[in-house]
Amino acid sequence: MERYYATGKRKSAVARVWISEGSGKITVNNTDFDNYFDIITARLVVDKPFEVTDTKDKIDVFATVKGGGKSGQCEALRHGIARALQIMDPELRIPLKKAGLLTRDARVKERKKYGLAGARKRYQYSKR
Repeated sequence: MERYYATGKRKSAVARVWISEGSGKITVNNTDFDNYFDIITARLVVDKPFEVTDTKDKIDVFATVKGGGKSGQCEALRHGIARALQIMDPELRIPLKKAGLLTRDARVKERKKYGLAGARKRYQYSKR
């Protein structure tokens, strides 16, 4: 049984993903997928690469996820699964690319600037 590896990233979350042919079982950090991602939208996000490539019950996924919150982790996992599917079958690149699943989402939190209350918010101005 051959396993394929890929790394997915989003915000500060990093997902290391191994996929192999199987029955559609997903394990995240040695925990069942449904228990780890208890929010339904997170599950839908992770299932997207399988819907696009029509491989829902054909591939087993084993992943370790570190950093960030649940939202960033599920999107990092989606990115990793999409990249691993592309390595497994290069013909899947076209539908995955068209769905925008191979592109690393580079949006991260903007840093706080000195002299300001936040990244862009200023302190209240008092005229008198």
